[in-house]
Amino acid sequence: MLIGVPKEIKNHEYRIGLTPAGVRELEANGHQVIVQHDGGKSIGLTNEMYRKAGAEIWESAEDIFARADMIIKVKEPQPNECAMLRPGQLLYTYLHLAPDPDQTRALIASGCTAIAYETVTDRSGGLPLLAPMSEVAGRMSIQAGAHALEKAQGGSGVLLGGVPGVMPAEVLVIGGGVVGINAARMAMGMNAHVTILDRSLNRLKQLDELYGDRLTTIYSTHDAIEERLAYADLVIGAVLVPGAAAPKLISRSQLKLMRPGSVLVDVAIDQGGCFETSKATTHQNPTYEVDGIIHYCVANMPGGVARTSTFALTNATLPFAVQLANKGYKQAMLDDPHLMNGLNIHAGKVTYEAVARDLGYDYVPAADALA
Repeated sequence: MLIGVPKEIKNHEYRIGLTPAGVRELEANGHQVIVQHDGGKSIGLTNEMYRKAGAEIWESAEDIFARADMIIKVKEPQPNECAMLRPGQLLYTYLHLAPDPDQTRALIASGCTAIAYETVTDRSGGLPLLAPMSEVAGRMSIQAGAHALEKAQGGSGVLLGGVPGVMPAEVLVIGGGVVGINAARMAMGMNAHVTILDRSLNRLKQLDELYGDRLTTIYSTHDAIEERLAYADLVIGAVLVPGAAAPKLISRSQLKLMRPGSVLVDVAIDQGGCFETSKATTHQNPTYEVDGIIHYCVANMPGGVARTSTFALTNATLPFAVQLANKGYKQAMLDDPHLMNGLNIHAGKVTYEAVARDLGYDYVPAADALA
């Protein structure tokens, strides 16, 4: 199979879909890899490193899209990239389609087969290709929030961990999944006072057993969220419904419950965001203010630590890429139902139920579409 790795073009996105080690693995399995010139240069992965691993270096993304059987990326294809996709071509990347009707329409029109990292599952019901970036984003949410709390950034001027004789910041984490746990760990490590809300009593029990009185655990209800907003200096939105648009957990009217200069970090922004006032931002302009509350809603947070993120992501995505290349996408998915769960678009059909429901398309089960 001819596998293409174009350079990412989203604002301040420096990650790349394959490392040189990944190229070598695919080449060892008998496949050819083409990488766009300087695709990994900004994170220290040079053209020479890719050549040494066996890849060819091509100048043009257009040529890569035109020739490759499988495109491996990191972020969702931008409009000009969607226009270069073709029927029968395999796209393997993050998609986050539920809040993005324009991308969905473009992928349907292309006729391509699109596998979304964020909906591939594992035997335990987890999301193994989303988890590494959730870990990164959860940890980054605290350092980003701490920076946004600085007075020069528009925040309230609160130091997350306080100092002797001064109270630490109150951090509220909504959601006890991978993002939430990593956010809570970082905040506790910085000596903040941390409260985590979740609807799973088992998860709350696990967290209580792990962290004891270092972490306050509360069952998540509308009342519980409203009550904690009055005290929170930093709120982390960490709620995920796999493949679907994120639920809106904080309304604009509830912002008045918060102290001016408090900060909201919406890690769910890729799925539309879990605050009513959220809108996607970039690393270039990461924050904005609504009713005195600072919002940080960068849609590719892990891109800010692109080298760490690239290696963490490709560690997870490579085994599936090898399966897809060795067997072809149809046989690979028929052999692995967890990989089949990643299929979102195939030959003009929407094959992921939550995407079809949220965007108003007819749902065609992946197995039926492949048949």
